[in-house]
Amino acid sequence: MYSDVRGQCVRTGQKLWQSLGHFGLIAILLGSAVASAEEVIQETLLAPPAVPAPLQRDHAATVVIHLQTQEKEMEIADGVRYDFWTFNGSIPGPMIRVREGDTVELHLANDPHSRMSHNIDLHAVMGPGGGAAVTVTPPGHESVLRFKAMRSGLFVYHCATAPVPMHIANGMYGLILVEPPKGLGKVDHEYYVMQGDFYTTGAYHDTGHQPFDIQKLINEQPTYVLFNGREGALVGAGALHAKVGEKVRLFVGNGGPNLVSSFHIIGQIFDEVATEAGSEVNHNVQTTLIPAGGASMVQFSTLVPGTFLLVDHSITRSFMKGALGQLVVAGPQQPQLYQGVTAAAVAVEKPMEANDPMAIGKRVFTQICSACHQGNGMGLPGAFPPLAMSDYLNAAPKRAIGIVLHGLHGKITVNNTGYESQMPAFGGQLSDTEIAGVLTFVLNNFNNKGGSIAPQDVSNVRAGHEN
Repeated sequence: MYSDVRGQCVRTGQKLWQSLGHFGLIAILLGSAVASAEEVIQETLLAPPAVPAPLQRDHAATVVIHLQTQEKEMEIADGVRYDFWTFNGSIPGPMIRVREGDTVELHLANDPHSRMSHNIDLHAVMGPGGGAAVTVTPPGHESVLRFKAMRSGLFVYHCATAPVPMHIANGMYGLILVEPPKGLGKVDHEYYVMQGDFYTTGAYHDTGHQPFDIQKLINEQPTYVLFNGREGALVGAGALHAKVGEKVRLFVGNGGPNLVSSFHIIGQIFDEVATEAGSEVNHNVQTTLIPAGGASMVQFSTLVPGTFLLVDHSITRSFMKGALGQLVVAGPQQPQLYQGVTAAAVAVEKPMEANDPMAIGKRVFTQICSACHQGNGMGLPGAFPPLAMSDYLNAAPKRAIGIVLHGLHGKITVNNTGYESQMPAFGGQLSDTEIAGVLTFVLNNFNNKGGSIAPQDVSNVRAGHEN
Protein backbone atom coordinates (compact mmCIF):
# COMPACT_ATOMS: atom_id res chain seq x y z
CA MET A 1 0.00 0.00 0.00
CA TYR A 2 2.77 2.44 0.96
CA SER A 3 4.70 1.86 -2.26
CA ASP A 4 1.53 2.53 -4.28
CA VAL A 5 0.90 5.79 -2.42
CA ARG A 6 4.54 6.76 -2.76
CA GLY A 7 4.44 6.13 -6.49
CA GLN A 8 1.33 8.26 -6.81
CA CYS A 9 3.03 11.07 -4.86
CA VAL A 10 6.14 10.99 -7.02
CA ARG A 11 4.22 10.89 -10.31
CA THR A 12 1.87 13.69 -9.25
CA GLY A 13 4.75 15.79 -7.95
CA GLN A 14 6.65 15.37 -11.18
CA LYS A 15 3.62 16.43 -13.22
CA LEU A 16 3.07 19.50 -11.04
CA TRP A 17 6.75 20.30 -11.22
CA GLN A 18 6.72 20.07 -14.99
CA SER A 19 3.49 22.02 -15.51
CA LEU A 20 3.85 24.67 -12.81
CA GLY A 21 7.19 24.54 -11.08
CA HIS A 22 9.53 25.55 -13.90
CA PHE A 23 7.55 28.55 -15.13
CA GLY A 24 6.52 29.69 -11.66
CA LEU A 25 10.00 29.29 -10.25
CA ILE A 26 11.57 31.22 -13.12
CA ALA A 27 9.16 34.06 -12.48
CA ILE A 28 9.87 34.00 -8.76
CA LEU A 29 13.62 33.90 -9.26
CA LEU A 30 13.43 36.80 -11.71
CA GLY A 31 11.42 38.69 -9.14
CA SER A 32 14.06 38.02 -6.49
CA ALA A 33 16.68 39.54 -8.75
CA VAL A 34 14.89 42.88 -8.84
CA ALA A 35 16.79 45.41 -6.81
CA SER A 36 15.05 46.50 -3.64
CA ALA A 37 15.74 49.39 -1.32
CA GLU A 38 14.26 47.50 1.62
CA GLU A 39 16.39 46.30 4.50
CA VAL A 40 17.21 42.59 4.06
CA ILE A 41 16.89 40.42 7.17
CA GLN A 42 18.01 36.80 7.43
CA GLU A 43 15.51 35.25 9.83
CA THR A 44 16.85 32.94 12.54
CA LEU A 45 14.45 30.03 13.02
CA LEU A 46 13.92 28.24 16.34
CA ALA A 47 12.58 24.79 17.13
CA PRO A 48 9.17 24.67 18.87
CA PRO A 49 7.95 25.55 21.44
CA ALA A 50 10.36 28.50 21.13
CA VAL A 51 9.12 31.63 19.37
CA PRO A 52 11.16 34.27 17.49
CA ALA A 53 11.49 37.50 19.46
CA PRO A 54 8.88 40.25 18.94
CA LEU A 55 9.77 42.63 16.12
CA GLN A 56 11.16 46.02 17.15
CA ARG A 57 11.20 47.76 13.76
CA ASP A 58 8.60 50.24 12.52
CA HIS A 59 9.20 49.69 8.80
CA ALA A 60 8.82 46.99 6.20
CA ALA A 61 11.78 44.83 5.20
CA THR A 62 12.68 41.88 3.01
CA VAL A 63 12.83 38.81 5.24
CA VAL A 64 14.74 35.79 3.96
CA ILE A 65 13.60 32.40 5.29
CA HIS A 66 15.30 29.04 4.75
CA LEU A 67 13.29 25.85 5.24
CA GLN A 68 14.32 22.30 4.42
CA THR A 69 11.94 19.37 4.10
CA GLN A 70 13.33 16.28 5.80
CA GLU A 71 11.97 12.76 6.15
CA LYS A 72 13.20 11.21 9.38
CA GLU A 73 12.35 8.45 11.82
CA MET A 74 11.68 9.71 15.36
CA GLU A 75 9.80 8.62 18.45
CA ILE A 76 6.10 9.44 18.49
CA ALA A 77 5.81 7.99 22.02
CA ASP A 78 8.14 6.12 24.34
CA GLY A 79 9.30 3.01 22.52
CA VAL A 80 7.25 3.84 19.41
CA ARG A 81 9.01 5.02 16.23
CA TYR A 82 7.42 6.63 13.18
CA ASP A 83 8.56 7.99 9.81
CA PHE A 84 7.81 11.72 10.05
CA TRP A 85 7.98 14.21 7.18
CA THR A 86 9.08 17.59 8.49
CA PHE A 87 10.07 21.17 7.90
CA ASN A 88 13.56 21.66 9.40
CA GLY A 89 13.36 18.36 11.26
CA SER A 90 10.72 19.29 13.85
CA ILE A 91 6.99 18.82 14.36
CA PRO A 92 5.68 21.45 13.85
CA GLY A 93 8.13 23.27 11.62
CA PRO A 94 9.70 26.44 13.06
CA MET A 95 7.46 29.43 13.56
CA ILE A 96 8.09 32.29 11.11
CA ARG A 97 7.64 35.87 12.37
CA VAL A 98 7.32 38.84 9.99
CA ARG A 99 5.58 42.21 9.85
CA GLU A 100 2.60 43.29 7.79
CA GLY A 101 4.00 44.86 4.61
CA ASP A 102 7.19 42.78 4.63
CA THR A 103 8.39 41.02 1.51
CA VAL A 104 9.16 37.40 2.35
CA GLU A 105 11.72 35.49 0.32
CA LEU A 106 11.28 31.84 1.24
CA HIS A 107 13.84 29.25 0.16
CA LEU A 108 12.49 25.70 0.27
CA ALA A 109 15.10 22.96 -0.07
CA ASN A 110 14.26 19.26 -0.16
CA ASP A 111 16.82 17.00 1.51
CA PRO A 112 18.66 14.86 -1.08
CA HIS A 113 17.82 11.76 0.99
CA SER A 114 14.06 12.37 0.75
CA ARG A 115 11.98 9.89 -1.18
CA MET A 116 9.16 12.32 -1.97
CA SER A 117 8.70 15.71 -3.59
CA HIS A 118 7.44 18.37 -1.18
CA ASN A 119 6.19 21.95 -1.38
CA ILE A 120 4.70 24.61 0.90
CA ASP A 121 1.29 26.29 1.10
CA LEU A 122 1.30 29.29 3.44
CA HIS A 123 -2.14 30.56 4.41
CA ALA A 124 -0.58 34.03 4.74
CA VAL A 125 0.06 34.09 0.98
CA MET A 126 -2.52 35.62 -1.33
CA GLY A 127 -1.69 33.79 -4.54
CA PRO A 128 -2.33 30.42 -6.27
CA GLY A 129 -1.92 27.52 -3.88
CA GLY A 130 -0.56 29.81 -1.19
CA GLY A 131 2.81 29.28 -2.86
CA ALA A 132 2.35 25.55 -3.41
CA ALA A 133 2.04 25.98 -7.19
CA VAL A 134 5.61 27.28 -7.51
CA THR A 135 7.40 25.34 -4.79
CA VAL A 136 7.00 21.66 -5.74
CA THR A 137 10.55 20.57 -4.98
CA PRO A 138 12.05 17.15 -5.82
CA PRO A 139 14.72 15.65 -3.54
CA GLY A 140 18.00 17.52 -3.78
CA HIS A 141 16.44 20.67 -5.29
CA GLU A 142 15.50 24.10 -3.98
CA SER A 143 12.63 26.47 -4.85
CA VAL A 144 12.28 30.14 -4.00
CA LEU A 145 9.03 32.01 -3.35
CA ARG A 146 8.62 35.76 -2.87
CA PHE A 147 5.39 37.22 -1.53
CA LYS A 148 4.12 40.32 0.22
CA ALA A 149 2.68 39.76 3.72
CA MET A 150 -0.46 41.83 3.24
CA ARG A 151 -2.66 40.75 6.17
CA SER A 152 -1.73 40.55 9.84
CA GLY A 153 -2.62 37.41 11.78
CA LEU A 154 -1.40 33.95 12.70
CA PHE A 155 -1.47 31.56 9.75
CA VAL A 156 -0.82 27.88 9.16
CA TYR A 157 1.64 26.64 6.58
CA HIS A 158 1.80 23.04 5.38
CA CYS A 159 2.93 20.78 2.57
CA ALA A 160 0.38 20.52 -0.24
CA THR A 161 1.94 17.87 -2.46
CA ALA A 162 -0.49 15.11 -3.45
CA PRO A 163 -1.89 13.28 -1.62
CA VAL A 164 -2.11 16.37 0.59
CA PRO A 165 -3.67 14.65 3.65
CA MET A 166 -0.80 12.17 3.84
CA HIS A 167 1.89 14.87 3.85
CA ILE A 168 0.09 16.82 6.57
CA ALA A 169 -0.65 13.68 8.61
CA ASN A 170 3.07 12.90 8.65
CA GLY A 171 3.82 16.23 10.34
CA MET A 172 4.38 18.78 7.58
CA TYR A 173 2.89 21.94 9.08
CA GLY A 174 3.79 25.04 11.07
CA LEU A 175 2.78 28.65 11.78
CA ILE A 176 3.70 32.03 10.33
CA LEU A 177 2.90 35.13 12.39
CA VAL A 178 2.37 38.39 10.52
CA GLU A 179 2.54 41.10 13.17
CA PRO A 180 0.38 44.21 12.73
CA PRO A 181 2.34 47.43 12.07
CA LYS A 182 2.10 48.44 15.74
CA GLY A 183 3.13 44.97 16.93
CA LEU A 184 1.53 42.86 19.65
CA GLY A 185 1.10 43.82 23.30
CA LYS A 186 3.96 43.05 25.64
CA VAL A 187 3.88 39.79 27.60
CA ASP A 188 6.41 37.94 29.74
CA HIS A 189 6.45 34.66 27.81
CA GLU A 190 5.46 33.45 24.35
CA TYR A 191 5.23 29.78 23.37
CA TYR A 192 4.39 27.85 20.22
CA VAL A 193 2.05 24.85 20.39
CA MET A 194 0.53 22.96 17.48
CA GLN A 195 -1.87 20.02 17.52
CA GLY A 196 -1.94 17.23 14.95
CA ASP A 197 -3.57 13.83 14.46
CA PHE A 198 -1.45 10.81 13.51
CA TYR A 199 -2.36 7.45 12.00
CA THR A 200 -0.29 4.33 12.71
CA THR A 201 -0.95 0.71 11.81
CA GLY A 202 -0.45 -0.37 15.42
CA ALA A 203 -2.72 0.60 18.29
CA TYR A 204 -1.93 3.38 20.77
CA HIS A 205 1.38 2.59 22.50
CA ASP A 206 2.12 -0.51 20.41
CA THR A 207 5.91 -0.47 20.50
CA GLY A 208 8.49 -0.66 17.72
CA HIS A 209 8.35 0.96 14.32
CA GLN A 210 4.77 1.81 13.32
CA PRO A 211 4.04 2.52 9.63
CA PHE A 212 1.53 5.08 8.40
CA ASP A 213 -2.02 3.70 7.98
CA ILE A 214 -3.81 5.36 5.07
CA GLN A 215 -7.15 3.67 5.80
CA LYS A 216 -7.23 5.12 9.32
CA LEU A 217 -6.49 8.51 7.74
CA ILE A 218 -9.40 8.15 5.33
CA ASN A 219 -11.69 7.00 8.14
CA GLU A 220 -10.52 9.91 10.31
CA GLN A 221 -9.63 7.56 13.17
CA PRO A 222 -6.26 8.72 14.52
CA THR A 223 -4.13 6.55 16.77
CA TYR A 224 -2.52 9.62 18.36
CA VAL A 225 -3.58 13.23 18.85
CA LEU A 226 -0.53 15.20 19.93
CA PHE A 227 0.90 18.59 20.77
CA ASN A 228 4.17 19.30 18.95
CA GLY A 229 4.43 15.91 17.30
CA ARG A 230 5.25 13.63 20.20
CA GLU A 231 3.47 12.32 23.25
CA GLY A 232 4.99 14.12 26.22
CA ALA A 233 6.64 16.83 24.10
CA LEU A 234 5.28 19.47 26.50
CA VAL A 235 5.44 17.42 29.71
CA GLY A 236 8.17 17.13 32.35
CA ALA A 237 11.46 18.37 30.89
CA GLY A 238 9.53 19.82 27.93
CA ALA A 239 6.91 21.66 30.03
CA LEU A 240 6.27 25.37 29.51
CA HIS A 241 7.27 27.65 32.40
CA ALA A 242 6.17 30.93 33.94
CA LYS A 243 6.06 32.69 37.32
CA VAL A 244 3.17 33.95 39.40
CA GLY A 245 2.00 37.36 38.20
CA GLU A 246 3.25 37.04 34.63
CA LYS A 247 1.43 37.26 31.30
CA VAL A 248 1.71 34.37 28.86
CA ARG A 249 0.82 34.30 25.17
CA LEU A 250 0.43 31.02 23.31
CA PHE A 251 0.47 30.76 19.54
CA VAL A 252 -1.69 27.66 19.04
CA GLY A 253 -2.19 25.99 15.68
CA ASN A 254 -3.97 22.90 14.44
CA GLY A 255 -2.30 21.09 11.56
CA GLY A 256 -5.02 18.45 11.45
CA PRO A 257 -5.36 17.02 8.88
CA ASN A 258 -8.81 15.99 10.15
CA LEU A 259 -9.72 16.93 13.73
CA VAL A 260 -10.93 20.23 15.15
CA SER A 261 -9.28 21.16 18.46
CA SER A 262 -11.11 22.32 21.60
CA PHE A 263 -8.10 23.99 23.20
CA HIS A 264 -8.25 24.50 26.96
CA ILE A 265 -5.88 24.94 29.90
CA ILE A 266 -7.22 23.31 33.03
CA GLY A 267 -7.26 25.93 35.80
CA GLN A 268 -6.91 28.98 33.55
CA ILE A 269 -9.27 31.43 31.88
CA PHE A 270 -7.96 33.17 28.78
CA ASP A 271 -7.91 36.96 29.23
CA GLU A 272 -7.80 37.41 25.46
CA VAL A 273 -8.39 35.15 22.50
CA ALA A 274 -7.77 36.40 18.98
CA THR A 275 -10.67 34.58 17.35
CA GLU A 276 -9.33 32.31 14.59
CA ALA A 277 -6.11 34.33 15.02
CA GLY A 278 -7.66 37.31 13.25
CA SER A 279 -8.28 40.91 14.31
CA GLU A 280 -11.30 40.28 16.57
CA VAL A 281 -10.46 39.72 20.25
CA ASN A 282 -12.71 37.89 22.70
CA HIS A 283 -12.29 38.05 26.47
CA ASN A 284 -12.68 35.69 29.44
CA VAL A 285 -12.74 32.52 27.35
CA GLN A 286 -12.58 29.01 28.84
CA THR A 287 -12.12 26.90 25.68
CA THR A 288 -11.49 28.00 22.11
CA LEU A 289 -12.17 26.07 18.91
CA ILE A 290 -9.29 25.80 16.47
CA PRO A 291 -10.22 24.29 13.10
CA ALA A 292 -7.91 22.00 11.17
CA GLY A 293 -5.69 24.36 9.21
CA GLY A 294 -6.42 27.18 11.66
CA ALA A 295 -4.82 28.91 14.62
CA SER A 296 -5.52 31.00 17.68
CA MET A 297 -3.58 33.43 19.88
CA VAL A 298 -4.48 33.10 23.56
CA GLN A 299 -3.23 35.26 26.40
CA PHE A 300 -3.68 34.77 30.14
CA SER A 301 -2.31 35.77 33.53
CA THR A 302 -0.65 33.34 35.92
CA LEU A 303 -2.29 34.18 39.23
CA VAL A 304 -1.33 31.18 41.38
CA PRO A 305 1.45 28.58 41.32
CA GLY A 306 1.04 24.98 40.23
CA THR A 307 1.03 22.70 37.21
CA PHE A 308 -1.67 23.50 34.65
CA LEU A 309 -2.60 21.01 31.93
CA LEU A 310 -2.92 21.94 28.26
CA VAL A 311 -5.58 19.73 26.69
CA ASP A 312 -7.88 19.23 23.76
CA HIS A 313 -11.18 19.27 25.66
CA SER A 314 -12.50 16.59 23.36
CA ILE A 315 -10.99 15.05 26.42
CA THR A 316 -10.50 11.43 25.35
CA ARG A 317 -7.83 12.72 22.98
CA SER A 318 -5.87 14.15 25.89
CA PHE A 319 -5.94 11.25 28.32
CA MET A 320 -6.14 8.34 25.87
CA LYS A 321 -4.46 9.60 22.68
CA GLY A 322 -1.72 11.90 23.99
CA ALA A 323 -2.85 15.55 23.55
CA LEU A 324 -1.49 16.71 26.88
CA GLY A 325 0.95 19.42 27.90
CA GLN A 326 2.01 21.18 31.09
CA LEU A 327 2.51 24.78 32.13
CA VAL A 328 4.49 24.92 35.37
CA VAL A 329 3.98 28.18 37.28
CA ALA A 330 6.46 28.89 40.09
CA GLY A 331 6.03 31.36 42.91
CA PRO A 332 4.47 31.92 46.33
CA GLN A 333 1.07 30.53 47.21
CA GLN A 334 -1.85 32.94 46.88
CA PRO A 335 -4.32 31.69 49.52
CA GLN A 336 -6.61 34.66 48.99
CA LEU A 337 -7.16 33.42 45.41
CA TYR A 338 -6.87 29.63 45.69
CA GLN A 339 -6.49 27.34 48.67
CA GLY A 340 -7.30 23.75 49.40
CA VAL A 341 -9.03 23.16 52.72
CA THR A 342 -8.86 19.69 54.24
CA ALA A 343 -12.20 18.90 55.79
CA ALA A 344 -12.57 16.49 58.68
CA ALA A 345 -13.66 13.06 57.55
CA VAL A 346 -17.33 12.36 58.21
CA ALA A 347 -18.00 9.07 59.94
CA VAL A 348 -20.23 7.32 57.46
CA GLU A 349 -18.76 3.83 57.68
CA LYS A 350 -21.24 1.09 58.31
CA PRO A 351 -20.82 -0.79 61.62
CA MET A 352 -19.73 -3.92 59.77
CA GLU A 353 -16.85 -1.91 58.24
CA ALA A 354 -15.57 -0.32 61.42
CA ASN A 355 -12.88 -2.90 62.19
CA ASP A 356 -12.59 -4.52 58.75
CA PRO A 357 -9.90 -2.87 56.57
CA MET A 358 -10.77 -5.12 53.63
CA ALA A 359 -14.43 -4.07 53.69
CA ILE A 360 -13.45 -0.41 53.91
CA GLY A 361 -10.93 -0.89 51.12
CA LYS A 362 -13.38 -2.65 48.82
CA ARG A 363 -15.89 0.19 49.23
CA VAL A 364 -13.29 2.88 48.47
CA PHE A 365 -11.94 0.94 45.49
CA THR A 366 -15.44 0.48 44.03
CA GLN A 367 -16.45 4.10 44.58
CA ILE A 368 -13.23 5.80 43.45
CA CYS A 369 -10.41 3.66 42.07
CA SER A 370 -12.36 1.42 39.69
CA ALA A 371 -13.38 4.40 37.53
CA CYS A 372 -9.85 4.54 36.09
CA HIS A 373 -8.22 1.26 37.02
CA GLN A 374 -11.35 -0.78 36.20
CA GLY A 375 -13.18 -3.25 38.41
CA ASN A 376 -10.74 -6.04 37.58
CA GLY A 377 -7.71 -3.85 38.31
CA MET A 378 -6.41 -4.16 34.76
CA GLY A 379 -6.55 -0.44 33.97
CA LEU A 380 -7.00 0.92 30.45
CA PRO A 381 -4.23 0.27 27.90
CA GLY A 382 -2.30 3.43 27.15
CA ALA A 383 -4.24 5.50 29.66
CA PHE A 384 -4.38 4.12 33.20
CA PRO A 385 -1.85 1.61 34.56
CA PRO A 386 -2.97 -1.74 35.95
CA LEU A 387 -3.13 -2.41 39.67
CA ALA A 388 -3.39 -6.13 38.95
CA MET A 389 -0.05 -7.98 39.16
CA SER A 390 1.60 -4.55 39.32
CA ASP A 391 5.38 -4.69 39.64
CA TYR A 392 5.34 -0.96 40.46
CA LEU A 393 2.97 -1.45 43.42
CA ASN A 394 4.46 -4.71 44.70
CA ALA A 395 8.03 -3.38 44.62
CA ALA A 396 7.28 -0.67 47.21
CA PRO A 397 3.75 -0.87 48.68
CA LYS A 398 4.27 2.03 51.11
CA ARG A 399 5.27 4.29 48.20
CA ALA A 400 1.62 4.10 47.18
CA ILE A 401 0.58 5.95 50.34
CA GLY A 402 2.17 9.18 49.13
CA ILE A 403 0.68 8.69 45.67
CA VAL A 404 -2.87 8.40 47.05
CA LEU A 405 -2.31 11.32 49.43
CA HIS A 406 -0.56 13.74 47.09
CA GLY A 407 -1.23 12.48 43.57
CA LEU A 408 1.30 11.56 40.89
CA HIS A 409 2.23 13.42 37.74
CA GLY A 410 4.78 12.24 35.20
CA LYS A 411 6.04 9.15 33.50
CA ILE A 412 6.00 5.79 35.27
CA THR A 413 6.61 2.27 34.01
CA VAL A 414 4.29 -0.52 35.11
CA ASN A 415 4.83 -4.08 33.90
CA ASN A 416 7.28 -2.83 31.24
CA THR A 417 4.77 -0.35 29.82
CA GLY A 418 5.13 3.43 30.08
CA TYR A 419 2.27 5.62 31.30
CA GLU A 420 1.94 9.39 31.52
CA SER A 421 0.48 9.45 35.02
CA GLN A 422 -2.01 12.15 35.99
CA MET A 423 -3.44 10.79 39.24
CA PRO A 424 -5.10 13.43 41.43
CA ALA A 425 -4.52 13.76 45.18
CA PHE A 426 -7.07 12.17 47.51
CA GLY A 427 -5.56 13.25 50.83
CA GLY A 428 -8.27 15.81 51.36
CA GLN A 429 -11.08 13.38 50.59
CA LEU A 430 -10.07 10.13 52.26
CA SER A 431 -9.25 9.43 55.89
CA ASP A 432 -6.14 7.56 57.01
CA THR A 433 -8.31 4.51 57.64
CA GLU A 434 -9.80 4.63 54.14
CA ILE A 435 -6.42 5.01 52.42
CA ALA A 436 -4.93 2.18 54.47
CA GLY A 437 -7.96 0.03 53.70
CA VAL A 438 -7.96 0.51 49.95
CA LEU A 439 -4.23 -0.15 49.65
CA THR A 440 -4.57 -3.29 51.77
CA PHE A 441 -7.49 -4.40 49.59
CA VAL A 442 -5.52 -3.92 46.36
CA LEU A 443 -2.40 -5.65 47.75
CA ASN A 444 -4.47 -8.71 48.62
CA ASN A 445 -6.45 -8.92 45.38
CA PHE A 446 -5.78 -8.94 41.63
CA ASN A 447 -2.95 -11.49 41.98
CA ASN A 448 -0.76 -9.11 43.96
CA LYS A 449 1.67 -10.38 46.61
CA GLY A 450 -0.34 -9.45 49.73
CA GLY A 451 0.55 -7.35 52.75
CA SER A 452 -1.12 -4.62 54.72
CA ILE A 453 -0.99 -0.88 55.26
CA ALA A 454 -1.93 0.50 58.68
CA PRO A 455 -3.71 3.81 59.31
CA GLN A 456 -0.66 4.89 61.32
CA ASP A 457 1.51 4.37 58.21
CA VAL A 458 -0.73 6.80 56.33
CA SER A 459 -0.72 9.26 59.22
CA ASN A 460 3.08 9.27 59.25
CA VAL A 461 3.30 10.04 55.54
CA ARG A 462 0.59 12.69 55.80
CA ALA A 463 2.61 14.37 58.57
CA GLY A 464 5.75 14.20 56.44
CA HIS A 465 7.58 11.78 58.70
CA GLU A 466 7.94 9.12 56.01
CA ASN A 467 8.02 9.13 52.21
